[in-house]
Amino acid sequence: MNAVRRGLANGVVQGLLVLVGLIWVTPLAGLFLSSLRSAQDTAKGGWWTVFAAPGQLSFDNYSALLANSGMTQAFWNTVLISVPTTVLVVVLAALAGYAFAWLDFPGRDAVFLGVVALLVVPVQIGLLPVAKLFGQLGLFGTIPGVVLFHVAYGLPFAVFLLRNYFAEMPKEMLEAARMDGGSEWRIFTRLVLPVGRPALASLAIFQFLWVWNDMLVALLFADSSAQPLTVALQSQVRQFGSNIDVLAPGAFLSLIVPVAVFFAFQRHFVQGVMAGSVK
Repeated sequence: MNAVRRGLANGVVQGLLVLVGLIWVTPLAGLFLSSLRSAQDTAKGGWWTVFAAPGQLSFDNYSALLANSGMTQAFWNTVLISVPTTVLVVVLAALAGYAFAWLDFPGRDAVFLGVVALLVVPVQIGLLPVAKLFGQLGLFGTIPGVVLFHVAYGLPFAVFLLRNYFAEMPKEMLEAARMDGGSEWRIFTRLVLPVGRPALASLAIFQFLWVWNDMLVALLFADSSAQPLTVALQSQVRQFGSNIDVLAPGAFLSLIVPVAVFFAFQRHFVQGVMAGSVK
């Protein structure tokens, strides 16, 4: 009887998970099908009409998107902003996290408390002062300026996360490495980083998704030649009725990249989330 109940419970849970998965995937599928329809077909009915008239589907919209120099440039701008930002945040946070966790230096705890305090500072507070500073430095409106802003505001959380993860590593393991003559740099690169790979992967995913989907910072700090895909799509929305054939595939492209990144690193993400839960 208990086995039957467990089987039914598992069946119900699995059914609910499948239902939630279908609900989550439906908007993505709808956007993809819309991106394959012409503006005329979109004006006549919803995306679900393709099941009755599959002849509506074609890749002409994606050809038009690739021919749109503004959208393709915005896509590459997004890549040039998201990838360097993610790499810099992960590398700098890993170095700082290791230092705060295992190196003794004057004022370590006070500096770390200052980093933690920065977590409560809203990003909106720094927009105007940083914009003025970047204007004086010649960085306003450029891709490096957007990258620097994201790095600065992404580091406090990243340092906090990695410091706490590195601090949970066994002290005896690091002491044994030091007794064997390992330098701090060698211990960091050969021991700490491999062990901390789940946390690093989780941080990289979070940082990449946040920067890729950002529009507020890019809207203020990037000019027309440096604007990412989110800003380009926002400008296209104003003319929604006349350019849906470009807007729909552009929106799907903007959505599918972070989804692909998440599923590519899903295993590391789950390990990072579950790290420490069974200690």
